[in-house]
Amino acid sequence: MRYYIIAGERSGDLHAGNLAKAIKEFDQDVEFRGFGGENMKEAGVELRVHYADLAFMGFAEVLANINKISNYIKICKADILAYKPDVVILVDYGGFNMRIAKFAKKQNQKVFYYITPKVWAWYQSRALTLKANIDRMFVILPFEKDFFKKFDWDVDYVGNPVLDAVKSHESDVNFLQNHSFEKDKPVIALLPGSRKQELKTVIPVMAQVAKRFNDFQFGVAMVDNIDNSFYKELEALPNVKFVQNNTYNLLLNSKVAIVTSGTATLETALLKTPQVVIYKTSTVSYFIAKNFIRVPYISLVNLIANKGVVKELIQGEMNAEEVSKELTLLVRDQHYRKQMLNDYENIYKTLDIGSASQNAAKLIIKYLQK
Repeated sequence: MRYYIIAGERSGDLHAGNLAKAIKEFDQDVEFRGFGGENMKEAGVELRVHYADLAFMGFAEVLANINKISNYIKICKADILAYKPDVVILVDYGGFNMRIAKFAKKQNQKVFYYITPKVWAWYQSRALTLKANIDRMFVILPFEKDFFKKFDWDVDYVGNPVLDAVKSHESDVNFLQNHSFEKDKPVIALLPGSRKQELKTVIPVMAQVAKRFNDFQFGVAMVDNIDNSFYKELEALPNVKFVQNNTYNLLLNSKVAIVTSGTATLETALLKTPQVVIYKTSTVSYFIAKNFIRVPYISLVNLIANKGVVKELIQGEMNAEEVSKELTLLVRDQHYRKQMLNDYENIYKTLDIGSASQNAAKLIIKYLQK
């Protein structure tokens, strides 16, 4: 069968790559093409466009790049028509993929969605648009199945691919030594994110915090598709070191973490590292989001637990003073740490229903054969 897979950012590429590998296990005669990154390419997907050209976040940022995005949508549509796949598989990246879903459905293409857009967070009526254009939906958060039931839509909960990645990770016992960390000095992990807009807002705050904690060493989780110049405010600090493409080992060797809201918050929780979640966007994007968001939290950790497991410092609260206060609590208050770790364990158990990519792959092939 011919599969056209579309992922528009780093985490989507990772999960799409794992999904492609899982599909290969159950369908030997496969061809893959699509939009994505290195993980998809490694899994055998022929890339038409790399996700690095598509990673925009926030209402204002998307608006500023609307012409570029529209051009890539045209390229994607033309490529699907030329490729003639048996199914189009969309992975996260809602704004782009929902438009492709509508197009593909009009072409009588079978359309599956793996990792649903977060329509439960804001503008919930978009669930009806999804229902009209998607043949099968594979969700990765337990509460999503109940959410879509409100729209008389039975979707498949397949487990969470982040847990798959955590389970398959092999820890490096020599990590601290290999990255020149001092063994007797505790580490604080800094996860600023993988988007340029995120780095511009969080790096200065992280640098200010690092200056306040001279008795700690900080490890910055870098990604290889971001220019080093974005980290310059941290580079000058003597207690800061950089770790490229090795975030899981950094978290496993850290006492606490400062994490930009996103998938990384869930990864940090499943790796059992206490954290404070931060987020800041443009004033325009925040104003719009504040008036439309329909959930009480922004981090996946709190959303899955349905309570405030980790502290969320958003917009104006995301400053060195507030972040430092929370770090001090996480480091010194053992009861506070223990409660967070206990909540992490409950989240782990909730998500642990087997491999998400394999569960999804089996269902994809089952539905295609029907």
